[in-house]
Amino acid sequence: MESEGNMPDIIAGVSGAAKHWLSRIPGLGEALAGYDEYTRKSFRIEADTSITGVRVVRILNETALKEGLPEIIMIDNGPEFIGRALDEWAYRRGVKLFFITPGRPVENMYMESFNGRLRDECLNLHYFTSLDHARQVIEDWRVDYNTERPHSSLDNLTPEEFIRKLKEKTPTAITVGNVSINAGYPTS
Repeated sequence: MESEGNMPDIIAGVSGAAKHWLSRIPGLGEALAGYDEYTRKSFRIEADTSITGVRVVRILNETALKEGLPEIIMIDNGPEFIGRALDEWAYRRGVKLFFITPGRPVENMYMESFNGRLRDECLNLHYFTSLDHARQVIEDWRVDYNTERPHSSLDNLTPEEFIRKLKEKTPTAITVGNVSINAGYPTS
């Protein structure tokens, strides 16, 4: 699928903990981003000249240490996603892989929307002089996206504000011996 600016989109996503997708940066290579469709948080955008399946797994491991594992990863059929590395990683961690139907980006509409924002508000506005320059500009945009920009879908909160409020409302669970205690609520 070709998008504006002839930058092919390869989309991947994760439900619950993160959404992941891959998009080419002209003249530089690829960018892999982690995004949560519920909180609208962008966890990470990794830019490099090439991103293989083994690299995707390393990025997912690093992200999982900070954000936890997702239940589902939504991806397209790109070579970095259909190989053994991601399949084995997901199987060993109980993460389900959901492949979107080729040519059906509507199945991953939240990532498409995020991808469009990244492209329109960052990638199309800058001429990157080096990979390090691209990484810094993209990271600055990601931080701004998470901390400074309210989203109407989040009741006009930023993703970070939404997550903070969500944590304040959500009872925490503790484990005592073999029994899980969820803020005084019975666990069946």
